[in-house]
Amino acid sequence: MRRTLTLKLISIFAIGLAASAWAETNHSHSTSVWKVSKAGDAVYIGGTVHILPISEFPLPNVFTDVYQNSDTIVLEADLPEPTDLAAQQKMLAAMTYGNGKTLKDELSSETYSALNQYLGAFGSSADQIAGFKPGLIATMLVTMEAQRNQLAGEGVDAYFTQLAKRDGKPREFLESLEFQVNMLAQMGEGEEDRFIAETLATLPELKEMLQSTIKAWRVGDTTKLNELIIDTFKRESPASFDEVFIKRNQNWVPKIESMFGDDDKEFVLVGTGHLVGQSNVLALLEEKGYLVEQL
Repeated sequence: MRRTLTLKLISIFAIGLAASAWAETNHSHSTSVWKVSKAGDAVYIGGTVHILPISEFPLPNVFTDVYQNSDTIVLEADLPEPTDLAAQQKMLAAMTYGNGKTLKDELSSETYSALNQYLGAFGSSADQIAGFKPGLIATMLVTMEAQRNQLAGEGVDAYFTQLAKRDGKPREFLESLEFQVNMLAQMGEGEEDRFIAETLATLPELKEMLQSTIKAWRVGDTTKLNELIIDTFKRESPASFDEVFIKRNQNWVPKIESMFGDDDKEFVLVGTGHLVGQSNVLALLEEKGYLVEQL
């Protein structure tokens, strides 16, 4: 089981931290790409979804047009290749309990039983994965459910990473892989029972959630994406919200500001949850005097 989980880690990280949300929309005139400009210079920022089935390609034209006209793409972090087993093992170690502690120590008997029942359908058990921290387990549950519904896919970030590698286009990153691993390792800390229970409660609706999230993302329906990505995350892990969204948004803004005033054309790609809702990246840039236009 441990080896299987190690090999799955790259897909788990591609899922991201806000995989649950749903939206219904009839809008058709926007996308999840924004032009941010000041003093004659512009940086383009695209919101991504971390689960995207192959059936959802091609992407909206704006994404590919902006990519083709950009010199550099900027991503959240540089994820290791699936074949880099040393990096995978290091990531796994950070998300594993030590000193004999397990998730069973943190969950109510009811939640642990529900987790065990869910995993039983996959030929596994809660005891087999109890050594892992809640952030990894919750993300793994989403991955498994997406695969069961034939909705798993590498996502927009991974797609443009592969394009950039193919085209020899430079890639830059807003934060380190170590930062993202540590953030996932700490997710749900202090609220383990609530976090796992809420994740399990969400799974039966995941198929509809993912399909509708993608639908809202394709047309840039920020109201729905805000309501459903942000609110869902707050419900599942309220104690982690500031760390996962607010603080990271604030950390990224100066880095995006540093991209202005040069000849390089950047295309920044981050999870859509960072571009909607409270203190999102676009709102913070607007507060600093940048013109933000949705394309």
